[in-house]
Amino acid sequence: MKYKLIKIVLAALIAVSTMSLNAGRYAGDFMQIGSGVRALGLGKAFTAVADDGSAIYWNAAGISQLKRIEVGLMRSFLYEGLAYYDHLTYCQPLPNDVTIGVNWTRLSIPEVPVFDEKHLIGTTIDQRVTFPDLQLTGKPDDTFTATDDLVQFAFSRHIRYDLNLGWVFFELPIDVHFGGNVKYIRRTIQDYTGTGTGFDLSILQRNYLSEWFDVRWLGELAIGLNFKDIGNTSISWDTVSRHSDEVVMNTDLGFSYLQYLPTLKSTLLVATDTQYQTYGQAQRFGAEFTYDEMVAFRLGYNEESFSTGMSVSFFDLHLDYALVTNVLGNSHRIGLRANF
Repeated sequence: MKYKLIKIVLAALIAVSTMSLNAGRYAGDFMQIGSGVRALGLGKAFTAVADDGSAIYWNAAGISQLKRIEVGLMRSFLYEGLAYYDHLTYCQPLPNDVTIGVNWTRLSIPEVPVFDEKHLIGTTIDQRVTFPDLQLTGKPDDTFTATDDLVQFAFSRHIRYDLNLGWVFFELPIDVHFGGNVKYIRRTIQDYTGTGTGFDLSILQRNYLSEWFDVRWLGELAIGLNFKDIGNTSISWDTVSRHSDEVVMNTDLGFSYLQYLPTLKSTLLVATDTQYQTYGQAQRFGAEFTYDEMVAFRLGYNEESFSTGMSVSFFDLHLDYALVTNVLGNSHRIGLRANF
């Protein structure tokens, strides 16, 4: 009975998200969950990291950091296993430092109970209280699966630029990645479907501080900027009223620093993100320690939600795990990435 009640509440929340509340705050709610296992282990502080396939979601400009084909998949169990969250990515490097990619993300809540109002027609509350045979049994008349799909087609270009400050100075190398994606959104609740199309534009810029300051032990500083749902994204429903939700534009600004630790054959990555929204800001923090490119451990914090995770790499296969804690319950994410 507990799980049935939770499913009813989840379905109600999805239905509420189709109403224009708080200027679109809930219209694209499922897209706030985030794709990828490593990114979630870092507390969603991934805008200035964006170096695997899930970058299509976080900062599409970052996929041009991939110089080999990458295929990634993820499965997550949310709300004590009552909902499933999956994503699949494919990134294909092309000539001239161009990379394209596609990402499919789905949130599904199966077996949501339906209670038909026909049982209430022709009777009053007093009659149902007085006569036991008129009382509702509490058994659902039917069930349905609510699904939310996000498909993104991404493009990114990498430009290596040597900044010349004059003959007194040496040239300073700068890596700049430009990108964006086109997204298609499809939401279904019982017999109704809502669809919409949106656009993201992003940039990622990486600085090699060891060469900038001629200090060998310094690492790399990266800055990422992602403009989501430019011009707002409308989701139109096939209801009688032709209701339309609007996902408002928001911006993610991120910084990351990668420190090499050669004596330990390791690297240390720290990252922070700020998401600017019409209804406030969200701050994110993450850290990752990688040993010999084989094992990685990470921690993250995001709006009173803590996360942790790890990765194990074997040749070109990377097995990722993340644990995310929040008020709706802990969720486990498992993912696999492969390079070819």
